[in-house]
Amino acid sequence: MVQLGRGARRVTPTPIRFQIGARTLVSVPRRLHRVELNLGEVLAGALPDLPPLAAAQDGYSVVSLPAPRLSAVSRRAAGLIVHLRQAYTRYFVDLTLGWDGWLAGLSGNARGSLKRKQRRMAEAGGGAIDIRAYRTPGELAAFHALARGVSAATYQEKLLDAGLPADDAFLREMEELAAQDRARGWLLFLRGEAIAYLYCPAEGGTLIYDRLGHDPAHGDLSPGVVLLAGALKDAMEEARFGRMDFTSGEGQHKRAFATGGAPCVDLLLLRPTLANRVVLGALDRFDRAMALGKRAAAIPALRPLTQRLRRA
Repeated sequence: MVQLGRGARRVTPTPIRFQIGARTLVSVPRRLHRVELNLGEVLAGALPDLPPLAAAQDGYSVVSLPAPRLSAVSRRAAGLIVHLRQAYTRYFVDLTLGWDGWLAGLSGNARGSLKRKQRRMAEAGGGAIDIRAYRTPGELAAFHALARGVSAATYQEKLLDAGLPADDAFLREMEELAAQDRARGWLLFLRGEAIAYLYCPAEGGTLIYDRLGHDPAHGDLSPGVVLLAGALKDAMEEARFGRMDFTSGEGQHKRAFATGGAPCVDLLLLRPTLANRVVLGALDRFDRAMALGKRAAAIPALRPLTQRLRRA
């Protein structure tokens, strides 16, 4: 990804996805300028550049725009259709707090839950938690081989095509970043077998929470949470990076572990063609239906039905 002014920009065939949770039901291809702000830009309230569109381009996909900048970007995109895709808090962890300071900042429930999960993992492992860190190019190559074994069993790879990439290009990128001291990997082992991985490239002083997964056969031990906590502790003790960026989107573990966050939105800015209007109209109706479904899922009597629909 190339950094050009404010926000990383790529022109790619970018599908507009109709999703239930993380599962894509339908995707409509579009050629979009992807403009993604990093955490530093988000916290600074940066306004991203929107370069002129080429004739073959359909518009922009803006990711992690600081929410207070929505009106300014909408004015800058005059003549385009502005579609709010999602609103969320972009969470991060301040690694300079140190382990004890970070633990003290957790809620009592989060701290107690983490300790219970760590205790169960230690008991399953024969008395200790085995988390190993990988930093150099050679270490990251070994990490990749072991993590691929875990990734192949994850739902991210089987259902979402979002596991740890197996191709040589991704491995070379990992090794190049490691040679610049800009990558970290962590593996959680249970009785000598890797059962969870976390890969974090780095941008400046920020680790980016990028690729993670665990063997579903050990899901009852909460390996992802245990590994994340161990990775945070290792990064805090290393004192090389100042923050871990949980990137776009929300999740229970992000909310529980974060020390701060900033309100963000993701936008689609599309040319006002008939085809784009039809797609965005359908997407709007679909998103409204999903919102109704989420509210229905909160009703105990309807929860089994909504869960079956999500798994269908």
